[in-house]
Amino acid sequence: MKLSFFTMPLHPPSRNYAETLKEDREAILLADRLGFAEAFIGEHVTDRAETVTSCLMFIASLAHDTKNIVLGSGTVNMSLNHPAIIAGQVAMIDNILEGRFLFGISPGALKSDAEALGILHRDRNEMFVESIDHVLAIWSTDPPYRLKGKYWNVTTEESLIEEIGQGVIVGPYQKPHPPIVVTVVAPYSRGLTEAAARGWTSISANFLMPEWVRTHWPKYVEGCERVGRAADPADWRVAKSIFVADDEKTAREYALENDNSPYRFYYKQLMQKLISAGRSNLFKHDQSMPDEAVTLDYVTDRLVIAGTVDSVVDQILAFRERIGDFGTLVYAGHDWVDKALSKRSMELMANEVMPRLNEAIGGVDEAAE
Repeated sequence: MKLSFFTMPLHPPSRNYAETLKEDREAILLADRLGFAEAFIGEHVTDRAETVTSCLMFIASLAHDTKNIVLGSGTVNMSLNHPAIIAGQVAMIDNILEGRFLFGISPGALKSDAEALGILHRDRNEMFVESIDHVLAIWSTDPPYRLKGKYWNVTTEESLIEEIGQGVIVGPYQKPHPPIVVTVVAPYSRGLTEAAARGWTSISANFLMPEWVRTHWPKYVEGCERVGRAADPADWRVAKSIFVADDEKTAREYALENDNSPYRFYYKQLMQKLISAGRSNLFKHDQSMPDEAVTLDYVTDRLVIAGTVDSVVDQILAFRERIGDFGTLVYAGHDWVDKALSKRSMELMANEVMPRLNEAIGGVDEAAE
């Protein structure tokens, strides 16, 4: 099992913006030094807590200061940008990184972003499909392009001077394009089946109950089978909120009990956003639960893994037993209320939890054989 990193990121709105940007960079630079395989960065335009407004721009700031880690958009919100802009910017970042890039995509879920751009009442899922289809077509066809859609048209027919390069959109470093990754939130996601049929891989969100995370793999298999492709659990990424400490008391207080816990802050924010959007079901292990039973304590107790190295290993193995085999554990980044504890958690995760986890998984697999 590989270890990756994902950050939305999400910070208290009262914090200094420049400082949180530095902190987000420092977390990914640390992940690179610790051997994390990948790091995904989210983006939103109209959120004072989630303050990376362009994940591609943020990734560009990391390109030459990281050595091995593969950097991913987590995600480019396809409905919020013109496909020609996305195609050109993603191709540029892929070339800057010389292929050390994953193209994470989504429709864009934040309602205030959609409202600010005048598309709140449009079908953003439909826009998402049209946008990625246009981007892939741009990368696979010759100019002047003749792309027509319901939301966007792309052509340079009137201005093309091909011999000097005018009217030509640059292509990506990886051929035919960077690997495409989607973040999956919905239980029994039909979108995941369609993504799998297209050859894309996925990340199951860290704010989804295990009961619903385990519904994702069968839907991925369904999409692979439709096109005659074998589904490999190594391609499944699963995100979790994890905090590792040197002692159990510190772990529980920092992650689950203190009022200023960054994990409690994170889930309080998400609960307010998602429940107000009619998605309280994501936080329920039983859909018959009343909304008032979905408390912050209930959610954090079920979604946050916290403890010493031994405890965290046991909890991750139990989680894996519930949802099935997967190839990459995606460690969710949270605000560094205590910088030393936050960095120590990442260090323990990479240097102690993962080796023990893989040793245990290897032992289980060998015993099964």
